[in-house]
Formats: sequence, C-alpha cells, structure tokens
Amino acid sequence: MTGQPPTGTDTGKPHPARMYDWYLGGKDNYPVDEEMGRQMLALDPRVPVMARVNRAFMHRATRWLAQNGVRQFLDIGTGIPTEPNLHQIAQAVAPDTRVVYCDNDPIVLAHAAALLRSSDAGATEYLQADARDPEAILDGARKVLDFGRPVALSLVALLHFVSDADGAHALVGRLLSELPSGSYLMVTHATADFTPEESAAAIEKLKAAGVTLALRSRAEFTRFFDGLDLVEPGVAVVHEWHPELGEPVPGQDDGVIPGYGAVARKP
Repeated sequence: MTGQPPTGTDTGKPHPARMYDWYLGGKDNYPVDEEMGRQMLALDPRVPVMARVNRAFMHRATRWLAQNGVRQFLDIGTGIPTEPNLHQIAQAVAPDTRVVYCDNDPIVLAHAAALLRSSDAGATEYLQADARDPEAILDGARKVLDFGRPVALSLVALLHFVSDADGAHALVGRLLSELPSGSYLMVTHATADFTPEESAAAIEKLKAAGVTLALRSRAEFTRFFDGLDLVEPGVAVVHEWHPELGEPVPGQDDGVIPGYGAVARKP
C-alpha cells in the first residue's frame, strides 16, 4: 500500500482484513500482510480461491435473502470494500434495503465512502467497532435499522477469528437476541475437517504473529445455529450453498474447499 497508513493502523502485525485484501489481489495491505499471506499459500496454494469463494457465498446468500423479503442487513467483519459489495447486491433486488457495515480496521474506515454509496431509496452506514463489542454494534445499528423488523446478520469469514475463550457462541447469541422473529443469520467459517495437518500449521503461524485462528468442525459450526431454522440445504461446503444464485469461482472444484456456510431463520 502506498502513502501513510490511516491513524491507528498497526503495520507491525498482519490483520485478517488486509490479508484477505491481498488474497483478492487488492492494494490495501502492507508487507507484513503479504508475508503472512505467502506463508499461508505455502501451506495451501488455494487460499485465494477460498477467499473468493467466501465473497461469492456472501453474494448468493444476500441475493437469496433479498429475494425472500429481507430489507435490512447488519454485516460485521465487513473487510476492505470490493465490488460488488453487500449493499449493491441487496439494493439491486430491493432498492429500499438498509445496510449497516461494521469493522475494526482503520483501513476499512478509510474506505467507508465506498461502502456508503446507497441507492436513493435505501441507506448504508458504517460503524467502527470491534466484533467482540456487541453492545456498541447494536447501539450503532439501531440508529439505521428498525429492530422491530427482520434483520439479516452477516458474519462471513469472521467467527474463525474469534476463539471460544473470547465467547464466539455467546457473541452470536447476544446479537441475535436483539433481532426479531423472521431475522436471519448468514455465516461462513473455515474448518480443519478436510486439511488437519495444513490447518494445524496455519494456526501456529498465525498465533506466532498475534492472530487467532479458531477452526471449527462441522458440529461446532452448526452450534451457531442452535434454535434457528436452517435454510435448505443446511450446513454445506461454502460453494455448494445455492450455486444457482451466482457464478462459480474459477478453481473452486479443483480440490476441497475447507469451509462451511449456512443461512438460518430466527423463529
């Protein structure tokens, strides 16, 4: 990345949002992010495909939710903007959709203008907050979203950076507790189920760099949806969730994609 980093940016250790940007071919990352990204590629060269598969899931799930009447989205762990973003997908289906984005990386804040290009009929807003601070997120989101109407809570490629010790399941429960019946939870999550040796090495490398990676099994991932009604086909390998709603990612079928995705409705 050229120029001075935004105030508050820690360029001494890798950040998941900036690594994700590097995997996607973006410019909003630093040498420390590229270095760790290359270490991840050495363990599994398909990591950039996994990143694109996660984005493609977000597109398909957002499209499905908008087509099924959801008009409000709370997207936590937004990441550095890429085209099209969640609000563009949703507002293409329903221009009156309202979207709140949330992230804690100052670089994402520096690009917030790209996240706020709403349709005239809808609205978008950006919150600078940590995913581990649900009260701040909920307080900020209430200023834009009507919590008396259904909200889709989007946690795409986020929860595998929140450990059980940091209360990942309690965090999801707290966020959902404020949302009304008819709301939805959409999640993708990396897993070690298919690549245990490579995953163990990745966990150790990231830990040494100060980044938590909490890979969960299918059963552990499914626990996030306790008490909710899973949308068919239920928990699926990410690119196998409603593939008809989007275009396939090049390379997604050239080996296993070690991650799960699902969408579920709050009764």
